[in-house]
Amino acid sequence: MGYEALPVATPGPPDAPSRGDPPELDILLLGSVDARHVLRTLAQAPRWPLRRFNFFVLENNLEAVARQILILNLAFEPPEKMGLQEKSETFLELWGNGLVRTQVAEYIRAQSQRMRRLLPEPDDLAAELPQLSLEALKFRERDSLEAVFTFWAASEVEASFPLSRLWDSRLRSYLGSRYDARSGVSDWDLHMKLHDRGARVINSREFRRWRETSVAFEIRDASAYQLPNRTLASGRLMSHRGERVAVRGYWGDVATGPFVAFGIESDDQSLLQTRNGMPVKCAGEISQHNVSSLFRALLAAREEASEAEPEAEAEGGTPGSDPAGSRPFRVHFLPLGAAPTLHHRSHFCSRFHLLYVSCGMVHQLSPELGACVAPGGRLVVELARYLVDLRAKQLDSFSDRVRELAEAAGFVAEPHEGPPETFARFSKKPQPVSDELQPQDGPDLCQKAKAPPLDNLIPPSESLTPPSEASEPAPSGLLRPALPPDAAGMLTPPLDSVTPPPEDLSQLIDAEIDPLGMLTPPPGDPTPAPYGNSRPAPGPEDSGMLSPPPGGPANRVP
Repeated sequence: MGYEALPVATPGPPDAPSRGDPPELDILLLGSVDARHVLRTLAQAPRWPLRRFNFFVLENNLEAVARQILILNLAFEPPEKMGLQEKSETFLELWGNGLVRTQVAEYIRAQSQRMRRLLPEPDDLAAELPQLSLEALKFRERDSLEAVFTFWAASEVEASFPLSRLWDSRLRSYLGSRYDARSGVSDWDLHMKLHDRGARVINSREFRRWRETSVAFEIRDASAYQLPNRTLASGRLMSHRGERVAVRGYWGDVATGPFVAFGIESDDQSLLQTRNGMPVKCAGEISQHNVSSLFRALLAAREEASEAEPEAEAEGGTPGSDPAGSRPFRVHFLPLGAAPTLHHRSHFCSRFHLLYVSCGMVHQLSPELGACVAPGGRLVVELARYLVDLRAKQLDSFSDRVRELAEAAGFVAEPHEGPPETFARFSKKPQPVSDELQPQDGPDLCQKAKAPPLDNLIPPSESLTPPSEASEPAPSGLLRPALPPDAAGMLTPPLDSVTPPPEDLSQLIDAEIDPLGMLTPPPGDPTPAPYGNSRPAPGPEDSGMLSPPPGGPANRVP
């Protein structure tokens, strides 16, 4: 929800160099789902002194990893191969539409075939895509990632993916008894939820069209959007006749929509003007302008880096040495579910200058993960501001919970005055002087939060002198102190991230069964969030939460 340039520099004027800035900046992103934050940061990189960015991406499903690879490949297509307007339209369709045009489907198929060819060959992958690194992934994860690209590269005859039918099934499950009044429900969610929270540029026509057809950005004629967007497919374990089988379907967002990411804010304030109380531009037009500006800035930064390469060679660099100016970033994809164990690796201890956590991965924020952030580093957490299923009290409770988890992880909140924001920002507490004077290695520093008190490590005096009749030493396990229990509720995940129990396969008549089980999702919530926020269908107790009052919302909203 929303996008921004990650805060990679110390506070101050953008063009003012800071003596303490490192030559490389390491950024860890948890659950970013797509690459919009990476692209925004790279687009604004020329505002700061030249440095190299290392993005470490950690997701909970391989479909999100594949989508990020595809989006990054699209963003850095050379201008002679794909123009700016075509690239912007392709990005919006691939990123936010359930149905795409024929040329966009062909692009997805071509890139998927390319990645399927490069994944088994690490040398070819490093030569053609030097900005991507898949070395940290496990071999079985690479095989599953190759299976994802294989499905994307298949035609409808080879592997059917009826997204229109799956979308309608998902919408019926979400609305329940309100399905027949879905037009009024969409107006109620838009005017009484999204508009009240700041997204007033989203109009009823485009929001209702997305709820009905899954097409958010209709840049061309409506009849051109016919083929399914296979990048929105995901795998899930379901119960079928007492057995757990892998099922491919759509379990993404059907409530909020992709408009809040690029369509409600802009650097050009003329796009946000209103006349007679109504916005002059809709969210689709603002999204197209923002994406075009983003790709234009990326192209300008790339040309500037290309011009800096001959200067680096003249100063002593060798041709083809690949200086930082010609390739100023690299994206590293980490293994699935590696967040709880990152602090066990010494090269990740106090390494990251910035940690980004999405609202669906807040439960991963812990003192162990905070130990991977360098002293003085920054933490950015995505809030649940635009989740229409949450009420005001629930939003406040979620923000308070984020603050508690951040403080327990060693961060302090940055002062903020004004209306609620989409992101919560924190900074890492500086390391005490007493700790700096003591020699510490990587694992001890990262596990400092879980270390038992020193008194517990000293056995009583009577245990140091064994009795005379004892001929064998006591087992080592008797002298090991018990680890202190975790703080109550510290790692309790929010309600939105709890994995729903397996459902009966008969209820999902539109899902496609994968007999080979190639898309078995990892532990945790295997449902990807195509737009950065995904929610399970509300329960019976929430059925009345979004119900419009008698008479319909049209009579209450001007």
